Amino acid sequence: MIKVGIVGGTGYTGVELLRLLATHPEVELAAITSRKEDGMPVADMFPSLRGRVDLAFSSPDKARLTECDVVFFATPHGVAMAQAPELLAAGVKVIDLAADFRLQDTASFEKWYKQPHTCPDLLKEAAYGLVELNRDAIRKARIVGNPGCYPTTMQLGFAPLLKAGVIDASHLIADCKSGVSGAGRKAEVATLFSEASDNFKAYGVSGHRHSPETLERLSLLTGDKVGLIFTPHLTPMIRGMHSTLYARLTTDIDNAGLQALFEQAYADEPFVDVMPFGSHPETRSTRASNMLRIALHRPADGDTVVVLVVQDNLVKGASGQAVQCMNLMFGLEETAGLRHVPVLP
Repeated sequence: MIKVGIVGGTGYTGVELLRLLATHPEVELAAITSRKEDGMPVADMFPSLRGRVDLAFSSPDKARLTECDVVFFATPHGVAMAQAPELLAAGVKVIDLAADFRLQDTASFEKWYKQPHTCPDLLKEAAYGLVELNRDAIRKARIVGNPGCYPTTMQLGFAPLLKAGVIDASHLIADCKSGVSGAGRKAEVATLFSEASDNFKAYGVSGHRHSPETLERLSLLTGDKVGLIFTPHLTPMIRGMHSTLYARLTTDIDNAGLQALFEQAYADEPFVDVMPFGSHPETRSTRASNMLRIALHRPADGDTVVVLVVQDNLVKGASGQAVQCMNLMFGLEETAGLRHVPVLP
């Protein structure tokens, strides 16, 4: 059994990790940290885990994380890089759900996350945790930087087109929407029920910190310069993400050829569903699952291809993806503990 520790188990990604790992056939939950809730049974905070998780939260100094096989960080940016050196020295693998090990460009990290990167040497060896595009590196890694939720949809949506060289890489557009849980489990006016419900708004239009991450990774897929206009929106739902991606075609390719690019790219991917051409995937078709669904459109058979991508922002966009990485890192079946059917309605 894999002994797992979770740092920061009281947020939405933390409880989602607990939900997934509590029924994972190869996992033993060994420690869940929270300074504020030290000593509180996890099931008292999250009644959905009664009978599944018997642990209590413990402060980090009591958690004995160095005795784990892997530690997940479901924490604010900056926490993982402060604790990773000690854990790695003890032979513990690290999976960070924040941004500490996503960007290889430390100057970019420091610009967007407003803090210095304290272990650039470890950053150099960190694997980017988007399994479908970086599987071999993740399998061999000691430390993984889990992708952002928006970047997951953008990369998997644009990747087959960029790899095939059939679009203008310098003029990509991503119009993305996320449920309120993407903002985290904290008290903020913008995410209060009376503020977010019955409302719809864009944010981060002039610049969002997921942009440099996405650009860095998309640039690895093509020899062309990548340009991206990315606009995120907040939608009045708890979980779910819908990204509408636009790209201009530069080669003579028919609709069947476009569909074939995606079907071939993701033919063996258990968590990517390429739907029939012209489909309209819904966010609820992925709710509470690690599945991501993609559908292609070509309005008026013109030179623009539209890619629709949906996922659950807390699962494939965060905790499920992290578990998928863990499975690879420990030589398990990639789907272990992640076979949940989406919840509907």
